Amino acid sequence: MTSPPDTDQIAIAGGEFLMGSDHHYPEEYPTRRVQIASFRIDAYPVTNRRFAEFVDATGYMTIAERPLDPRLFAGARPEDLVPGSLVFLMTEGPVDLGEFRNWWKWVPGATWRRPLGPGSSLAGMDDHPVVHVAYPDAVAFARWAGMRLPSESEWEYAARGGLDGAVFEWGDEDYQEKAPRINTWQGRFPYENTELDGWTRTSPVGYYEPNGYGLHDMTGNVWEWTSTRYYEPSARGAAQRCCGPPKGETLARARESGPFPSRTIRGGSHLCTVQYCFRYRPAARQPQTIDTSASHLGFRCVARDRS
Repeated sequence: MTSPPDTDQIAIAGGEFLMGSDHHYPEEYPTRRVQIASFRIDAYPVTNRRFAEFVDATGYMTIAERPLDPRLFAGARPEDLVPGSLVFLMTEGPVDLGEFRNWWKWVPGATWRRPLGPGSSLAGMDDHPVVHVAYPDAVAFARWAGMRLPSESEWEYAARGGLDGAVFEWGDEDYQEKAPRINTWQGRFPYENTELDGWTRTSPVGYYEPNGYGLHDMTGNVWEWTSTRYYEPSARGAAQRCCGPPKGETLARARESGPFPSRTIRGGSHLCTVQYCFRYRPAARQPQTIDTSASHLGFRCVARDRS
């Protein structure tokens, strides 16, 4: 596969679309008509190559690489107050799917450069989406690139690819367990991945066919940050977190209403499956605290609004 032109952006004409879903998780309810202005969005998630160019040009250090401020993590053990990030680790067998700590581990030294922790590297992964990027890191990249992060309504409008109200990017039939169209989990989660789609972790951007707007990896592969503060659109219940604990919860059980506000992440990831996290759909959404980085969390940018 040739390297994709991952600086390409696609022009999305404005319009009205049906946002959300009435048939899946409560945080997606209710469906409603939303008007969107025209914008341009990255055809691919930001890759390791692009993020390295940003770091080389600016010397930027991500949240996962910085020492932690003990004042923000009252009660945390000193040995936990070291730079690191959340890494998915496959279990040896069946576990309680109600406890995400069975497969999510805080790994000191895990960063975008070393996605599995010390001893790992980005060898052969230049075209994979960058991960272990917290919200401030994504914002910093976007500003350097003269862009911004998409709002969640812009993101969903783009992800639907013109298929208003469809369940998936491609329509209403789920092909992921027989002829995968995106990078998700096949097999028994979280201890067996058959790699029917070719991957256990991230895949190169552009590996799969684009959606109707020419956008790749809008669902599956990695969750993506948006600029929208998380909110519950209905009274039907709070989001069922499937993506791992916020860093504050990992270290000090910090409340999300404290120093770690949430933004909305979109698109699901390579860990999504109908067994546990059926979120490889345009309507799917999750809260994520802004200081959190993880091995399945990335982003893409949109063009800055013209004044």
